[in-house]
Amino acid sequence: TGDTGQGARTWIKQILNQDMAFQHIKVIYPTAPARPYTPMKGAFSTVWFDRYKISNDSPEHTESIDSMCRRLTDLINDETKNGIAKNRILIGGFSMGGGMAMHLAYRFHQDLAGVFALSSFLNKDSAVYQALKRNETVLPELFQCHGTADELVLYSWGEETNKMLKSLGVSTSLHTFPNLNHELSRTEIEKLKAWIVQKLPVEA
Repeated sequence: TGDTGQGARTWIKQILNQDMAFQHIKVIYPTAPARPYTPMKGAFSTVWFDRYKISNDSPEHTESIDSMCRRLTDLINDETKNGIAKNRILIGGFSMGGGMAMHLAYRFHQDLAGVFALSSFLNKDSAVYQALKRNETVLPELFQCHGTADELVLYSWGEETNKMLKSLGVSTSLHTFPNLNHELSRTEIEKLKAWIVQKLPVEA
């Protein structure tokens, strides 16, 4: 929350000592719009959606989630209009960005190549789970990472999200990082990069 796409790019660059770049893959860092954010007493922040509170047992703020899904669908459509196949698109993010990506892929774009969620979670009665209960298709694979020392988004919330999605037919992996708080680590980003290349190999 509160960061921008450019901020995320800089953060990853500092961790890796280089940009997260691939010769055959374009990386886009979108920025969430500024909106009043309830957990910050309604102060404006660049957040993907509102939350009633930062907890996995509160209801989701579906109105703000759904309006953002519509806006991010435009981004995906821009890429497909440029000739990128949907099964060559991965989406993901850190914290709330990962939650946003799970909503976008598993509710509206089940034909994407995959989703990554770093230090993220879904609420217990998430609309994502409701959507997947009615699902028959092959779903995008989920690559999840979480630090056991996370004090903002508890590791158990991430673990529960992973188990729920797995039980609903998503092929998932959960990479655990001991002593990592609500942050990114170099090992994590290296693992993510390897996963991205595995999901989007160079086309012959």
